[in-house]
Parts: sequence; C-alpha cells; structure tokens
Amino acid sequence: MLEIKVDDILTFKKAHPCGGYQWKVKRTGVDLKLECTTCGRLIMIPRVEALKKIKK
Repeated sequence: MLEIKVDDILTFKKAHPCGGYQWKVKRTGVDLKLECTTCGRLIMIPRVEALKKIKK
C-alpha cells in the first residue's frame, strides 16, 4: 500500500477541469484533503478512491 503523508504531491491519471494533474496533500486519514497545485481548489475524497486515481 502506498504511504501518503502531508505535503506530498500526487499526480492523478485524469486532469482536473482547470488542466492540472498534480495535487498537494493537506490532510490524511480515512479521507484525503487535497489542494490542486494549479488553481488551489480543495477537495476531500476517500483514501480508497484516491489510490485508484493516483498515477505516481
């Protein structure tokens, strides 16, 4: 299982609508709080869903 820590940069397979692929981890746990590095949008998604979307 991939270890995800606060301030890690994750690259997703699909782009955010703003065009960015990279997300900065703001909070970990059962859910991940992520910030888009391109537009600054904050999202919270379940860890299981995030692990499926991660490219790197």
